[in-house]
Amino acid sequence: MAYKIKKWNLDELFTGFDSPELNAAFDNVEEQVASFEGLRGKLKSDIDAETFMEAVKASDATSRIVNRIYAFAGLSFAEDTQNQNAQSLMGRVQQFVAEMQNRVLFFSLWWKDVDDANAERLMSGSGDYRYYLEEMRHFKPHTLSEPEEKVVNLKDVTGSNALVNLYDAITNRYVFKLKVNGKVQELTRAQLQPFIQGPDPKMRAAAYQENLRVFGQDGPILGQMYQTRARDWHNENMTMRKFKSAMSVRNLANDVPDEAVNALLEVTKKNAKVFQRYFKMKAKHLGVTKLRRYDIYAPVAKSDKPFDFDKAANMVIESFSAFDPKIGELARRVFDKDHLDSEVRKGKQGGAFCASINPEDTPFVLMNYTGRARDVATLAHELGHAIHAMLASHHTAFTFHSSLPLAETASTFGEMMLTEKLLSEEKDESVRRDILFKQMDDAFATILRQIYFALFEREAHEMAQKNASVDELSAAYLANLKEQFGDAVEVSDDFKWEWVSIPHIYHTPFYVYAYAFGQLLVFSLYQQFKAEGDSFKPKYLKILSAGGSEAPAKILGDAGIDIRDPKFWQGGFDVLSRMVDELEKLPVEKKPKAKKTVAKKATAKKKSAKPAKKKTKR
Repeated sequence: MAYKIKKWNLDELFTGFDSPELNAAFDNVEEQVASFEGLRGKLKSDIDAETFMEAVKASDATSRIVNRIYAFAGLSFAEDTQNQNAQSLMGRVQQFVAEMQNRVLFFSLWWKDVDDANAERLMSGSGDYRYYLEEMRHFKPHTLSEPEEKVVNLKDVTGSNALVNLYDAITNRYVFKLKVNGKVQELTRAQLQPFIQGPDPKMRAAAYQENLRVFGQDGPILGQMYQTRARDWHNENMTMRKFKSAMSVRNLANDVPDEAVNALLEVTKKNAKVFQRYFKMKAKHLGVTKLRRYDIYAPVAKSDKPFDFDKAANMVIESFSAFDPKIGELARRVFDKDHLDSEVRKGKQGGAFCASINPEDTPFVLMNYTGRARDVATLAHELGHAIHAMLASHHTAFTFHSSLPLAETASTFGEMMLTEKLLSEEKDESVRRDILFKQMDDAFATILRQIYFALFEREAHEMAQKNASVDELSAAYLANLKEQFGDAVEVSDDFKWEWVSIPHIYHTPFYVYAYAFGQLLVFSLYQQFKAEGDSFKPKYLKILSAGGSEAPAKILGDAGIDIRDPKFWQGGFDVLSRMVDELEKLPVEKKPKAKKTVAKKATAKKKSAKPAKKKTKR
């Protein structure tokens, strides 16, 4: 089948902003919530199991309708953040959902307060809902009174949620100007990215500088938005809910122990030298004395091979099918249902994501396809997320979503399967060399980069409470970068604005460590796959099929993995260290003198110039 770059079709959710089905969905939720409110007088510790389960299942049914409404609004906004109908619907949905949540809030508050003996009695017959019910009770020490919880829900609509929507609307309308072949072009951020990661060092610098210039112009405003987000997080979670730290909030939501996350952070910091060694070695292959920050993702060979979308789609599906035909079929379903938006458009949300709505719904995938090898990897990554959700579709609406750390398992594993296929089929040695280096570049972007983002978030949240200015936060970020790269990479001062261009730290505070968690976990799993072959596959599929029906530590413990043990995390870095060893064995190709001169001149200029030295995001 031939696959084309196109926009997704949201008709399977709702056919339009004014569709009768959408209005009926709002009415249906209202009716179901009104019915659910009739339970309030029946909720006692000795409630019979049948009545209790009717309430849980009714909540599940209502959640599925709400999920579809929310998804339609969110996906419509993502496909065009400048669409005023989508913006209005987002506001309406967030207000509506907050009001509905407040009306059914009494149930979760009652459930957290049920004594342990009765809670166990009721959970014993709850089937697949058990983990969801257990997890809800974990939040008991941080739960407020019903009136307070209602106020929090309502203030989020016009507070932190509105702030994040505003951040997206502002940053996704940015236009980047770059001189290409003597002519200035206006580009989206997605269109700028190939130049940022391209083979021409001058063009890389110019593209990075333009990216930072545009974000830096609004840096003081975007920085204030972040400060407000961080203060709101502290006011609610530390002051009111009594969490011990800003990061502990995310850890509990992920149901990952603080000690496991701390082990991951500390082991990663100790192993920053693995990537620093890699960057020093990569500099030799690029023919320069030292990498500049905008050389991080530079290709080592001029193998800027374009990938036709149809070929890319088929490559990804074939690599998945080679592992298991069922996996390939699930990936194909996303294409067949027109649930993939791959076009590059002004106003469209940058980056990529997969939205898994309900167990019965085929997930939706958004990306911005420009024909690079990295875009093929992104396609494999996001389809991996979709496959993960579809494999867990036998669970409830509350338990099919995996926790954030495990959510990166199928996506990262999918990328590794694709890389193996590319290496097995590619005959051009320069392209093969580039693939191997890209694998390490991607490991940096997924592990070290994300952990240092998390470390910055932890520091920035603390600084916001001490009334640090935006400039002070920027200085802290620059120090974070210099620690991350050590003496292996030259980091210029204008990188102080890079942090305001990272949407994750606005959208979902402390989300980012999930990427490193997932990548290091996949290194472990992939090593098992190579050692065990077909006998490994049932174990892997079992992890994915579990979705969010059990605690991550339990799901991984059954596979022989202890996430609290620093030795487990170190094992992932040992794999990376061996990858660097292998790359160091590759002969260094001599570069043309002109290329060396360009790099040396750029370096010399930086040493002598005192004004801000321009360098940019990736």
